[in-house]
Amino acid sequence: MSGNWEHFSHLADIGIRGRGASLDEAFAQAALALTAAVTDPAGVTAREPVGIRCHAADRDLLLADWLNALVFEMATRRMLFSRFEVRITAPDGADGVKPAFSLQATVWGEAVDRRRHEPAVEVKGATYTELEVSQEHDGQWLAQCVVDV
Repeated sequence: MSGNWEHFSHLADIGIRGRGASLDEAFAQAALALTAAVTDPAGVTAREPVGIRCHAADRDLLLADWLNALVFEMATRRMLFSRFEVRITAPDGADGVKPAFSLQATVWGEAVDRRRHEPAVEVKGATYTELEVSQEHDGQWLAQCVVDV
């Protein structure tokens, strides 16, 4: 995998950014950045798989929906995730109806262990602040937004 992730500062919230050779990889790296806002992803065992599906009218909204789906799964399952396999399908527009981008993913993680994971924050959700999904000049994909903590 050639992608990477990082955080960027934004007032009281946290910016997350993923980059990758493909759109799928950039979304996976953004998800890893989401986990890293909470704890060190290296300390999260990729033990239990969880399937996630999202649909949105464009790539930017798909990123927000994807990250919010992860936040939902983290909260309801009381899990942290460290491995992400993402597949994004672009619309073909053949039927004349404005089609949606589709995302199918399998994520792996484990139950939160407060002593071992030492969660730093609780992510409440992805926002539309600095929401951007784009292909950069070097061909790499960028996926970023600010998450509410």
